[in-house]
Amino acid sequence: MRRALGKRHPRVVAVDDGAFRRGDRYAPVAAVIVSAPERLEAARVGRVRVDGTDGTRAVVRLLRALGPLDGVRALLVDGAVVGGFNVLDLDALRREVGVPVVAVTRRPPDFARIEGALRRWFPRSASARLALLRRHRLRPVPTGATPILAAASGCAASDAAWLLRRTTVQGFWPEPLRLAHLVASAGTAGARRSPRPSAGRRSRGRFLRDARPRAGRGPVA
Repeated sequence: MRRALGKRHPRVVAVDDGAFRRGDRYAPVAAVIVSAPERLEAARVGRVRVDGTDGTRAVVRLLRALGPLDGVRALLVDGAVVGGFNVLDLDALRREVGVPVVAVTRRPPDFARIEGALRRWFPRSASARLALLRRHRLRPVPTGATPILAAASGCAASDAAWLLRRTTVQGFWPEPLRLAHLVASAGTAGARRSPRPSAGRRSRGRFLRDARPRAGRGPVA
């Protein structure tokens, strides 16, 4: 992957969700194609069920809606969840796109709290969701500033770290993910309501915001 990304403007696709509120039935999610490090080539916005199980399918639909992914070298996702506890299958996404998938986060997960929340709110699917979250090892990525962490499917940890540095323009966060979040946030107003409150706090689709680091495995919110 590093050789492919060594070109002057390698193409990367990135996915992130937008903000949603307690009680929203759906959360916005966006996919963008970026010619690294910062040229936006294409964008599509969709939605996922808050705390649902359709996240992987929804992301696949978005990727297909972008059109041909010829020349795309990697897929970046902001965490391994969208819309609260809607967990992504990184391996399924890798098979669909045919390129490595890297999930990025600012802090490691507190799996004790996450498991407790999953078993309380989603007793029937808690084990399956937790298994997806723990499937890939989470590794630190030095940035020269705020360290971030990444879990990869389909490439070595060193290549994932190189990808993140290659796509970062300013600060420590990859530019494709920043753009994906901006696009997703533009669709927040379209989220529908449901009478059942979301299990998560108001967020960008990450895990509980007050969960603090403990574990060192698995992609996080």
